[in-house]
Amino acid sequence: MNKKLIFGVFLALTAAVSAQEPGSAPPLPTVVVKPHRVDLGFPAEAVVEAVHQATVGTQLAGRVLEVRADAGQTVGKGQLLMRLDAREAAEATRAAEAQYAVAKLNVERQEQLLARKFVSQAAVDKARADLTAAAASRSAAGASQSHASIVAPMDGVVARRHAELGDMAMPGLPLFTIYQPGSLRVTASVAQFRLADMRGVKTARVEFPELGKWVTATSVQVLPTADAATHVTPVRVGLPALAEAVPGMFARVHFVTGQAEKLTVPAAAVLRRGEVAAVYVQGADQRLGLRQLRLGETVGEGEIEVLAGLAAGEPVVTDPVRAGILLKSGK
Repeated sequence: MNKKLIFGVFLALTAAVSAQEPGSAPPLPTVVVKPHRVDLGFPAEAVVEAVHQATVGTQLAGRVLEVRADAGQTVGKGQLLMRLDAREAAEATRAAEAQYAVAKLNVERQEQLLARKFVSQAAVDKARADLTAAAASRSAAGASQSHASIVAPMDGVVARRHAELGDMAMPGLPLFTIYQPGSLRVTASVAQFRLADMRGVKTARVEFPELGKWVTATSVQVLPTADAATHVTPVRVGLPALAEAVPGMFARVHFVTGQAEKLTVPAAAVLRRGEVAAVYVQGADQRLGLRQLRLGETVGEGEIEVLAGLAAGEPVVTDPVRAGILLKSGK
């Protein structure tokens, strides 16, 4: 369907509405448009991430014997999350204990022989060195055995569990991802040609389309780096406490570069058909008219700049779907 045909449909609807008797239009939610100061800037897509996040792994190879935490669970620092099979580590610890006991007895024996001048001081020194090495081996074996108990490194929420009961855990592979929900931020990707504009940015508004929420950023930090493949620069934007946001969620950051006086309409009030945009305008006699608009950029919180088609003081229907249904029903 081409643009002329679409606009013809709009005109037909307008004529049908104008033909209605005065006062026959049902009450609809409206907003009176007028110029007002809005934030100017540019948007950038972003991803929510945790400021404090840890990936928990193990330094011991072993099969998972017990799982005590799952994704979404709140855990405390030091809480047991998982237990691994540590039989080999336990046997290594026993062997280290035995070697330590033998080395200790040897030191005592060599010292007694030295007192009776049966051995030299060098023999005693070697026995003491062997005891020190055995003590170190015993400590290392004990530490290795303790790695079979996977504990939470901090208070937080388990974002993901990477291993199941019976899996083989290996050093270097993640077992849990934990984050603190009270400290979140978003990282936006800003094109390099926008970096000059970013010098004057002190604040930003963060939009969560899926949540239908807008929040004011607590901080804006341009990182001194750029991606070699995409040539974008990451910008970290701090968030206030927001219970609904979770790491990995999509967000859109609107960086504020200044303010200006503009005539706007709510984005929800705009009816789009292909390339044509229009709104329902309610006249003084309560009749509705479908008005084609020429729109500019999105500004503020869910508002669109009107370049032509509306005058200040005109009431615009904010629920075009309901208005269209009422028109089709003839009410």
